[in-house]
Amino acid sequence: MSTTRVREIFDDWAQRGRAEGMELGHAFSARVGFERLGLESGDRYLDVGCGNGYTVRWAAGLIGDEGRGVGIDLSDEMIARAKKASAGLANVDFQVAEFPAHGLEPASFRGIFSMEVLYYLPDVEGALRAITALLAPGGRFACGVDYYRENEASHSWPDDLGCPMELLSMRGWYGAFEAAGLDVLEQQCVQYPLQQGEEPSWKQTQGSLLTVGRRPR
Repeated sequence: MSTTRVREIFDDWAQRGRAEGMELGHAFSARVGFERLGLESGDRYLDVGCGNGYTVRWAAGLIGDEGRGVGIDLSDEMIARAKKASAGLANVDFQVAEFPAHGLEPASFRGIFSMEVLYYLPDVEGALRAITALLAPGGRFACGVDYYRENEASHSWPDDLGCPMELLSMRGWYGAFEAAGLDVLEQQCVQYPLQQGEEPSWKQTQGSLLTVGRRPR
């Protein structure tokens, strides 16, 4: 898979204002996953593929001055927007990085989150192993994806975007977490509420796949 193409896509989306659109579009299921991390004051938090940094800003209010929220993304444009939107927050940091080439300290994060990112990566299982290595013992990782085998409405996305993606089933994600050394605590399809005047879509009928794992102590 070409990360160059992924970078081009997300740079373009950021320039066209879709970073904020993704924040609004993903917020419901992202919040469910984020809350599973149970962040507390003093914790270190990481968002892999942070976009405009909205979950890092969520974390900033929970972890306090003693904690640290970090967001990484391979898109320069997304990181620029994250920094601008987070100006004034002293306990957050954003960097352009192509995961898993990140330079972050091993075993240093109590909570890691990723929304709609990992299936773009060339090696999903390798990325999960890298995430496990970044978690402190007992730390949690919450992963949300909309592109998965049971969500047939998503299957055209690689052709639509001209970008290869790794299509895993729910069982496949579960097994990949376990193979990476994570204990799976939860897996569910988070279905979005239907807004007034809105026609039902896959978001209501199938939903986002959320998998939550923990690094053993």
